[in-house]
Amino acid sequence: MGTGLEAPSWPAITAVEAAEALAHFPTAGRLARLEWHSPRPFSSATLARTSTGELFLKRHHRRLRDAQALAGEHAFIAHLGARGVPVAQVLTAHDGAGAVTIGDWTWEVHGKAPGLDLYRDRQSWTPFLDPGHARASGAMLARLHRAAEDFAAPSRPARPLVTSLSILPAADPLAAAQAYVAARPALADYCAALDWTGQLGRVLADHDAATLAPQLAQQPSLWTHNDWHPSNLLWTEHGTVASVLDFGLADRTCALHDLATALERCAVRWLELQPDAPLDEAVSIAEPETARALLAGYAQERPLTAGDRQLLARLLPLVHIEFALSEVDYFHGVLARRADADLAWHGYLIGHADWFKTPPGQALLGVVAGQ
Repeated sequence: MGTGLEAPSWPAITAVEAAEALAHFPTAGRLARLEWHSPRPFSSATLARTSTGELFLKRHHRRLRDAQALAGEHAFIAHLGARGVPVAQVLTAHDGAGAVTIGDWTWEVHGKAPGLDLYRDRQSWTPFLDPGHARASGAMLARLHRAAEDFAAPSRPARPLVTSLSILPAADPLAAAQAYVAARPALADYCAALDWTGQLGRVLADHDAATLAPQLAQQPSLWTHNDWHPSNLLWTEHGTVASVLDFGLADRTCALHDLATALERCAVRWLELQPDAPLDEAVSIAEPETARALLAGYAQERPLTAGDRQLLARLLPLVHIEFALSEVDYFHGVLARRADADLAWHGYLIGHADWFKTPPGQALLGVVAGQ
């Protein structure tokens, strides 16, 4: 939510911990050393050099992800891999599961995915280095959606840090939001101190969610990535996508919702947004060429109609709502950090939606709509 770097929320994985976890995975080999620690905030991860090669080791607190939750992600990854989407191999433990529980922690191990990590040192949700990367990412996202069409798993149960789709397609989006909050006790506790229905109701009304809902409800349902940005992709020397990473936010939504999420992540420089600046002083933080390139790459593999583009533009200002609520749930309920929950509510959920009402925001929506 800003350009300053923050310390990770969870402690770094130690060599002792890594060796203990890797011992549960028969093909992992013996740990030689840890080569790199991820700076991402929601979990701890490291690249581990073992006697069998390099592996990506990831550790979650059990309140965030348990082995059962990871089984759904791993099934989706396996399905995509079997249909030609370049994903990392998930190693299995002695019991055949893709994750193990040790104390309060849930561990998963992936083979090191092939490709160049060109965005390793860049913050998440920052733009592509060039339009060619945006176009290539759009094409790969379309391939992923095509591969996901016959993945039949149901939606994930309520848990923090998942991008779901239950509010915007509902006949009464605000009532659906009330049900979403009620199903998450920590989120309900946070919202009790706010006029949250008034604030969210205003956002929904500003972007005409009531008339968007029936159109969105008609979209075919499928499992989607839900965190599509440059840092979750590895690259070839030619600028195409070599591997797709990080399915931690994946759930059943729809293709246009996932595409709108990708645009929201990649086509606006949100980290430069000044949360206290008046809307009439909003600077252009949009990346219209990124949006054009990503959409062109997507349409090359999975054509978009004029109606699709218009629906995408209407969805874009609201697409982040459920993940923003999920972040509030995480910060308040798992980390007990009220200030971060406030930022997720006011700066992210409300602030991003309001930016789209500014002239730069409206101009970007025009680009997405194909005007």
